[in-house]
Amino acid sequence: MVLVHPAIETLNQCVEEDIAGHYAITAEHIRFYRENGYIKLKQVLAPETIHFYAKEISKQVKRLNRHDIPMEERTTYQKAFLQVMNIWEYSEVVQEFVFSTKLGRMAADLLEVSGVRLYHDQALHKEPGGGITPWHADQYYWPLSGDRTVTAWVPLQKTPKEMGPIAFASKSHHMAFGRDLEISDTSEALIQKSLHEAQADVEDSAFDLGEVSFHSGWTFHRAGANTSDSPREVITMIYMDENI
Repeated sequence: MVLVHPAIETLNQCVEEDIAGHYAITAEHIRFYRENGYIKLKQVLAPETIHFYAKEISKQVKRLNRHDIPMEERTTYQKAFLQVMNIWEYSEVVQEFVFSTKLGRMAADLLEVSGVRLYHDQALHKEPGGGITPWHADQYYWPLSGDRTVTAWVPLQKTPKEMGPIAFASKSHHMAFGRDLEISDTSEALIQKSLHEAQADVEDSAFDLGEVSFHSGWTFHRAGANTSDSPREVITMIYMDENI
């Protein structure tokens, strides 16, 4: 017989209730997302929930990561982050989080669809000293028949600007230029030039603990370098309209 401390049982119950709970997406949230191609929402997840799952996600990233090239020898893409996909397949604890009904329902509401399917999850851990993530649109990489997609970007710690939080170009999901560019120094330069000419607003503010963003597959986004002494740990879930 295995004895579990009552405090641990209470924590586990609170965490499970949190990821299965309800976060009200309002008409104003939907309007903002539809117009700007992204939205940042505070207090989506409790700090205890973030801390609980961050420990397991970080453990799996360290175990599964095969990226051991010295920073000075990496390409711009390789300097941007450690990328590990479909972690849910290797950990039941991570699977609980990735399959969160709260986050999935929020994605469906923002897409204004009846339901969503998970395309994949991925960890994007930007190491201390890690470089920028160049401007790009995710949809370029996805061989899907439609573009009713949305990414939930979940920081696993409070993320000030020096750690390189994600930044969004408002209304850029309506722009055609740059959709054929992979993540690179070229995409950074050309998309930045295009956004400057279009006088696009950029949202690059810090993330509070428990804050989550959602962005469209065609929304241009980037992240600054991590100039802090701590890793910027993030997990993302990419959802698509269940009818794609």
